[in-house]
Amino acid sequence: MDATDRAARIVRTVVETLKPGFAVRLWTGERIGPAGGPVLAINDQDIVWQLARRPNFSTLLEMWISKTIDVEDGSLFDLYALPSQGKLRLKALPKLAILRDLPAVLFSRKQMTRRADLAGRNPFVSGSNKQAIEHHYDISNAFYGLFLDERMVYTCAYFTDFANGIDQAQQDKLNHICRKLRLKPGDRLLDIGCGWGAMLIHAAKHYGAIGHGVSLSEEQTRLARERIHAEGLDDRITIDIKSYTELSGSYDKISSIGMFEAVGLANHATYFSTIHRLLKPGGIYLHHAITRRGKGSAKKTLRKGAEYKALIKYIFPGGEVDTIGMTLGNLEAHGFLVHDVENLREHYARTCRLWAERLHARFDEAIAEVGEAKARLWLLYLTGCSITFERASAQIFQTVATKRARGSSGLPPTRADLYR
Repeated sequence: MDATDRAARIVRTVVETLKPGFAVRLWTGERIGPAGGPVLAINDQDIVWQLARRPNFSTLLEMWISKTIDVEDGSLFDLYALPSQGKLRLKALPKLAILRDLPAVLFSRKQMTRRADLAGRNPFVSGSNKQAIEHHYDISNAFYGLFLDERMVYTCAYFTDFANGIDQAQQDKLNHICRKLRLKPGDRLLDIGCGWGAMLIHAAKHYGAIGHGVSLSEEQTRLARERIHAEGLDDRITIDIKSYTELSGSYDKISSIGMFEAVGLANHATYFSTIHRLLKPGGIYLHHAITRRGKGSAKKTLRKGAEYKALIKYIFPGGEVDTIGMTLGNLEAHGFLVHDVENLREHYARTCRLWAERLHARFDEAIAEVGEAKARLWLLYLTGCSITFERASAQIFQTVATKRARGSSGLPPTRADLYR
């Protein structure tokens, strides 16, 4: 029996023992498991060599990127939905039987499947620099257009009904934020990390705001300016390619929607003190950001697990998320009063699922635009994010704050105006 046969026998033993609830197709064409439903395709015997050499999450991720493993007759969501997931008993594996075949596989010295280098340049630095932002956002505007809504909003949508489509949900999100900011004609609005300009355009068109945005992404800014010009809003909206730390002046309202994750824990004091400096007395700040779950101690809370490390290595170099407690503590410590905190976890699970499904539906176009390896990485990332928020492993909050001052805040006495 050669190494290929022994590798196949190892996989067969593992599948038949664990009974994962889905079928597995080997590189030989052999199918193991139930008929019907999604199939985990293993396209290369190299999987055994790789997992034996480096049995960790990064190995699985790289095998997905290289298409060593794939899903047929379904999607990653279909695999996750099976009742067996999360209940696999690895201790039940017959270790002696596997060890009997493993040496021949390991010593076969098969050429490893070629890997695409998709990692960012500063994966473990606290805070994303311009190069790190470009790694994620400057892939291709056309690529993002394949799965985002018509306004190109790349942050959590807001579903007044979970049956709504992504276009409606993103419009409702922009309105929800504008209402929380109590935007009115003539307000000077600063949008930090303004992306493709959707928030600025919406606020200027529908609420009469005068908008200014900052971004570190050349590609996003180029398209945002084109969209602003097409809307005839050049006299009401400006965008600069610069860091928030370089800003001056003062603003009636400030929004930070999905950019805080790129700031880095080491830079939080600088960030919040900058927002405080830029916000006018009586102004409103809206903070929209992903958070992690608090775990009793700072050491446990801030520990980076395997999935987290993969995320900042391949997707968001330098990115870090805090807890909602840290957010509120930082706001108070830097001179803010917190008025409202809203958890949008289920909204983001739904948003990411719609993005993943839309990308999957146009996957051939995505491959043509950015290459198969990157398209597969982003499909896994969007699917994984949806599952993470569905499991409540992460949260996302919108927090409304004003500068600390005595007397009336100027805000309405209830939230009724937000839900009209």
